[in-house]
Amino acid sequence: MNSLRIEGQKTISFEIVQQFNWEVPDFVIVPGGNLGNVSAVAKGFQMFHDLGLIDKLPRLVCAQAERADPLYRSYKKGFKTFDSIQAKTTLASAIQIGDPVSYKKAIRALQAFDGIVEEATESELANAVGRANRTGLLCCPHTGVALAVLEKLVERGEIKKKDRVVVISTANGLKFTDFLFKYHTDQLKGIQSEYAFSPVELTAKYEDVRNAILERIEV
Repeated sequence: MNSLRIEGQKTISFEIVQQFNWEVPDFVIVPGGNLGNVSAVAKGFQMFHDLGLIDKLPRLVCAQAERADPLYRSYKKGFKTFDSIQAKTTLASAIQIGDPVSYKKAIRALQAFDGIVEEATESELANAVGRANRTGLLCCPHTGVALAVLEKLVERGEIKKKDRVVVISTANGLKFTDFLFKYHTDQLKGIQSEYAFSPVELTAKYEDVRNAILERIEV
């Protein structure tokens, strides 16, 4: 819909390469809904490669929610056909898309980058967020989809221990505080929260929040 958006998003790849001191990661995992991110990331790496700034391309992975997975279904058929679906409600609401606009560009990108498409269930994405957040991250559900897909690819041996992997985080967890609260209070229907901890409810006052943090640090 907006071609300039892809031009802006491709700079994600520029920053990855620059921050890795001009080395290219082995895998880049991108949450996929409307699929513009997938083609944008590919375009950035391809541009750097064409300019001779990098000497290889990463493998590109598109991570979809199981309840909104038309690209995954197409991938399983070798991209021979692509059929839109009626997306079901998913915790990863921003990628709850059954008729993605950019699927043709995404398929071309994945084919050029020896790409993989994998999906994550609601339980898998929720617990991937819970597990990651225990390390100090603050993930959104869409990033949880990508992290769950990372875990699957590692378990299958497609991603090896020596591989350098970048997972694109598409939003801050503070945008999804209701999801986080329900996860940690075991209120997500059909999901067992494996990495929950007891939330601390406070008034919306700086002093109360500060004191609560300091009390726990001192412990």
